[in-house]
This record gives sequence, C-alpha cells and structure tokens, in this order.
Amino acid sequence: MEGGSKMSVMTMVNAINNALDIKLGDDENVVVYGEDVGVEGGVFRVTEGLQKKYGELRVFDSPLAEAAIAGTAVGMAVSGLRPVIEMQFDGFSYPALNQIISHAARMHNRSRGRYKTPIVIRIPYGGGINALEHHSDSPEAIYGHIQGLKVVIPSTPHDAKGLLISAIESDDTIIFMEPKRIYRAIKQEVADEKFSIPLGKAKVLAEGNDVTVVAYGAMVREAQKAIVMAKGAGISVELIDLRSIFPIDRETIAKSVQKTGRFIAVTEGPLSFGAGAELIAIVNEEAFLNLEAPPRRVSGFDTAVPLPKGEHFYMQSPEKIFYEIERTVKF
Repeated sequence: MEGGSKMSVMTMVNAINNALDIKLGDDENVVVYGEDVGVEGGVFRVTEGLQKKYGELRVFDSPLAEAAIAGTAVGMAVSGLRPVIEMQFDGFSYPALNQIISHAARMHNRSRGRYKTPIVIRIPYGGGINALEHHSDSPEAIYGHIQGLKVVIPSTPHDAKGLLISAIESDDTIIFMEPKRIYRAIKQEVADEKFSIPLGKAKVLAEGNDVTVVAYGAMVREAQKAIVMAKGAGISVELIDLRSIFPIDRETIAKSVQKTGRFIAVTEGPLSFGAGAELIAIVNEEAFLNLEAPPRRVSGFDTAVPLPKGEHFYMQSPEKIFYEIERTVKF
C-alpha cells in the first residue's frame, strides 16, 4: 500500500489513465494528444474520459501523421509545456523517428542546456494479440540506442502508474512502451493517490540462488510461470523486472549474477542486437568470474513478427524459458 492510501483494483489501462488524470489535474502544462486520443479515448481506450474532463485544449486528437505529432511535441516542450503523445501502435512510431532522434533527443545537448524536451511518447507495443503487420513490433532496442532518450517498460498496473508519473515529471524525453498484450490481462490493487517510481531502477521480484532471469513488460508474466515450473524441478530462480531499458540498472543485475553464477535474458523482440545482448555484455563486464555457465537469451527470431496464424511460434512461452533455465543450470 502506498502510504496507507485508498486502493483500487486496476488493469494497466486503468492505471495509465489514472496517472494521466492525476498529472493533467496537478500540472496545467501537461497536454495529451495523438491519433484518436481525444473523442474516442484511444484505440485501446487508455485516455477514455480525459477530454471530457479536461477539455479539447488539454486532450485532443491529432492528424494521422506521426512525424507531426512528435515534431509539434518538441515545439511545445521547448515552449514550456509537457506533452504526452501517443503513437497508436509500435510500428506506427517509425515515421516519427527523425523528429524523435534528431530533435527531441538532442535538443538539450544542442542548446547547451538552454532548452529541455520534457516529452513522454507512449507506444503500445509487442505481440500476442493476433494483430496485423506493423502492430506487433518490439522496438525498445532501437530507442534504447539513441542518446538523449530514456526507455521505460512497465509490467504491472502498479508500475505503469508510478513509472508514468515519474516520466511525465521528468525533464527528459521518455519513450514509455506499454505491453498491449497485458493491458487488461492483469488486475492489481493500486493506490488511488499520486505516487512515483524512480526511473532506471530494476525490481527483484523473486529471490533465488541457482540462476538469474531478467525480463520486462509482458515477458515478466511468462517468466513467472516458468519459475513455477523450475521450482517443481528443484531449481531456485532469481527474477528481475528490468522496468527501464535505458538507463539500465547494472548494479542490480551484477549483484544477482555474482550470487547465482548463471544468467538468462528474456526479451520479446528479435535476437540480434537486442536488449538481451546488452544485458549479457553487462554480465560479462561485471560478473564474468562468477559465471558457471554461458549467459543465454530467450528472444524472438530475426524475422518480422508473423501474422496471427503463426504468431505463437514467435512469442516466448513459459516452456521456452524453462527449457533455457534447465539447460543453463545443468551446463
């Protein structure tokens, strides 16, 4: 319980809506916009009711033009506003890359600190909902590689609310990626009042001694199911929810692997050049002499996410994760 406050059962959709409601209410500089964000409340209804409450000047629809959405956010931010913009789907964010990379991420450095870009770019991402092409990508590694951006991914309603409030209050540009697969799949008691969770700090969800598993977003739930299977096989797993792709919590990861001696990264996106590779690099740099087995990755394939009929072959399952856990422990 957050400070003994009243609690409500929320899905991730409810929690994000609640965080936006709180920040719209306590900061008149916060504006929320994007495709269908206003009248309809977004394609996933995450912003439902906010325009009616705060008016069309604070919560509004944009043209179907992602580059324009991001570009106007830069102008608003350097002028003193705190825009929270929505890219309707992960694959739709790519037309905005030039504005995000060339301007939002660089403005603070370019102006030697004179201008800041406090922008939150919300991106529903990932597969598992039987969607069409451009609707199931996991581009966190793309954004995590860009200097000047922070990349945050919640795995629970509680974390979604606390991390989003921190993101909106930050003076940096934050890529806030929301795993649409679990938008309504998880319900949790969340404090009604305002609270925040520091960006860049991972969370140890389960302590163990045999192997460290790091996951984030929708993959946390799959890893938790794999841990149950591992426990039945007599394997003690330490599970870490990364929560922030960048900045990344090197200390928590290193400390865990120094204890367990084994490491597995679970990510949803393609294998090559992904977040899993960065995590393994950290393990090698910080805990190499503690390793008792090669660090491993459980990830997607180096292909586009298949259309609905074949999507399940691409997604990470508890069985896949448990296979790698057992393989690593028995090395």
